Amino acid sequence: MAGLISRDTIDAVHTTSDIIAIVGEYTKLTKRSGNDWWGCCPFHNEKSASFHVDGDKKFYYCFGCHASGDVIKFIMEIEKLSYTDAVHSLAKRAGIEVTYSGGQLPEKSKDDGLKDELIDLYERTAGMFHYLLTQTDGGKPALAYITGRGITTEIIEKFKLGYAPADRKWLKNFLHEKNYSDDFLEKSGLFSKNYPDVSFFSDRLMFPIFDRRGQCVAFGGRLLYGDGPKYLNSGDLMQYKKGETLYAFNFAKNAIREEKKVILCEGYMDCIAYHQCGINYAVAPLGTALTEEQLRIVRGFADTILLSFDSDTAGQEATKRAIYLCRKNNFTVKIIRLSGGKDPAEIMLNYGKETLTNDVKNAIVDSDYLLSRLGETFPVSTPEGKMKASLEFFQYVDALQSDIQKQSCLDQLSQAFNLKPEAVKRDFENRDSVRERLKIRQQPDNRTFATTLNAELRTVLAVFADLGQYKVMRAEITSNDFEDPLAKKLFIILEDCFREKTVSISSILDHADDEETGRLITRVISSGEFSQNSSRIVQDGIKLIKRNALEKKRNILVNRIRLFNPVTPEEQQQLKELISEKMNLDSTLKQ
Repeated sequence: MAGLISRDTIDAVHTTSDIIAIVGEYTKLTKRSGNDWWGCCPFHNEKSASFHVDGDKKFYYCFGCHASGDVIKFIMEIEKLSYTDAVHSLAKRAGIEVTYSGGQLPEKSKDDGLKDELIDLYERTAGMFHYLLTQTDGGKPALAYITGRGITTEIIEKFKLGYAPADRKWLKNFLHEKNYSDDFLEKSGLFSKNYPDVSFFSDRLMFPIFDRRGQCVAFGGRLLYGDGPKYLNSGDLMQYKKGETLYAFNFAKNAIREEKKVILCEGYMDCIAYHQCGINYAVAPLGTALTEEQLRIVRGFADTILLSFDSDTAGQEATKRAIYLCRKNNFTVKIIRLSGGKDPAEIMLNYGKETLTNDVKNAIVDSDYLLSRLGETFPVSTPEGKMKASLEFFQYVDALQSDIQKQSCLDQLSQAFNLKPEAVKRDFENRDSVRERLKIRQQPDNRTFATTLNAELRTVLAVFADLGQYKVMRAEITSNDFEDPLAKKLFIILEDCFREKTVSISSILDHADDEETGRLITRVISSGEFSQNSSRIVQDGIKLIKRNALEKKRNILVNRIRLFNPVTPEEQQQLKELISEKMNLDSTLKQ
């Protein structure tokens, strides 16, 4: 029979653990008198502080949801740990050796200790990647890329950015030399499932992902050259659940607590750009749609969420979904409208810290943002357009948590589209039947904002209509030349099929990872929109995409010169060639 954790260990954990400090990592606590502290409950959604922590008696109690217990119970509930794991976690934090009754050792499970071993592996690997980026010749191209984006040495050190070698078997060989077993490495998530000697990340700029205590638990990797997904991210692991983690929260939590607000942005680079500009309360949802679990992380620290997603179609959709989720969880929501650039990293590089700071200061409330978007999406000068825009806005009103908020926003809708408040109120109260009468069918993800077929999308979709054009396209451009994320995604699907020698509509649909993408492809082909002159559309689109890619490369070099970064003779020659090639493309586009 397995031994139990000894009473001495449990008593030592209770005596040594500072419950105020531990609870304070999850919600802001305010001292009232003596050692009595109060804050918003981290276990349920509330605005007023009903969560009491007694620092002398070492217990907590919520007068709202009635959660209660000692420091071990708190860690069990907040971190979703077993009793044994919670004791081990607190003991490790306090430097207490865990002993067992009768001198027996606990019964070993297959996962016992594996989580700590994996964290140790990821910590060591992050350090090794960081060394390769900053201290070796192999890391110089990646280092040149990140410094070319305006990221300083201090930020590179703080976020422990790294470089994964191009040799996909290097990491396995290196870890073998450090006496890691194949069996352990197979469970690590660092290697291909089908080819266990091949590293999951290779020739990529590496972003370590830290848990709230600052331990590396996963990685994101950015492609530097060639074809493939722009970013690869670790999948869910024993020590890491992406839907329950926020990138840079370990760096941001103190600033979030002080500011009572948090910026949610699109990805690693955007988050790092905010931090470099001194806006230290920015985090990112790690490439997934925002989740309830991620909002729970910041609940108790912040009451306002500022959304900073890309201005493209995908970013606007992500913004809308995040607004609904945040409002349902009773957060105040504002939208950061970025000026002069697609994302915070570009604005920081091209316009500097002040511009990005002003964009944050000038964030608008979410209702203003949504009404502005709806006015652009629907023909609100017509009765039907007003009705469709109103029904869309009703979804936002449904997410609000008080009748006063709802009434205020319905009044705002009336003013925005010149509607009578009485009519708006009646239609809101009967919104389901109104939708049925007008036969407005919501998509499964509530998308009603139309997908805009910009030049890049039109070019790729024209290839879907005439698959023989793909060889022409891939000979001229790569996935890195695209700005539109959906167009890039479709191009990569085509490239995957081409490499597998299965360029057919059925194969393309098999590679599409969501229904909406497949629906777009089949709708465009069925419509016959690109059945005529597809070759001309593709040729013109290729020229435009190449021109825009050249313009972007030119701007990067010009910015380096403007920021007094050293430019090599080779880069000066490259700039001349880019300008010349762009002028030639401009000339052909005018013909």
